[in-house]
Amino acid sequence: MSQPSFLITLTAKENNSNNVTIAFTMGVKALEKGHETAIMLLSDAVHLAKKGYADSIDIGAPFSPVKDLLTKFLEKGGQLKVCSSCMEHNGISKDDNLLENIEIITADDVIDYITNAKSTLQLNS
Repeated sequence: MSQPSFLITLTAKENNSNNVTIAFTMGVKALEKGHETAIMLLSDAVHLAKKGYADSIDIGAPFSPVKDLLTKFLEKGGQLKVCSSCMEHNGISKDDNLLENIEIITADDVIDYITNAKSTLQLNS
């Protein structure tokens, strides 16, 4: 996958459903504005790479449920980049039921994506 011009870093899972919702809401909006966009899942956020994990995250109006936002984000060409070390630390493997079209990346990749992105939004819990 290519270098995004707009990069969102996310470290939360359902423990901070506001940040998860904001990350995917802004990701969808950035894609609608024509920006090549990626959400990088770090720390606890790597759980969101598992199929069905985000299905119950819904903070209510005016925001859409994360399940819908995630689907829209991927359908519009958004990239999900998932830290491999964070996966290992959280007991998640490539053999788990992961979302399709994710990119599993290394710590070196994390640094490169952050430093080369035109703009970033960091949502850390």
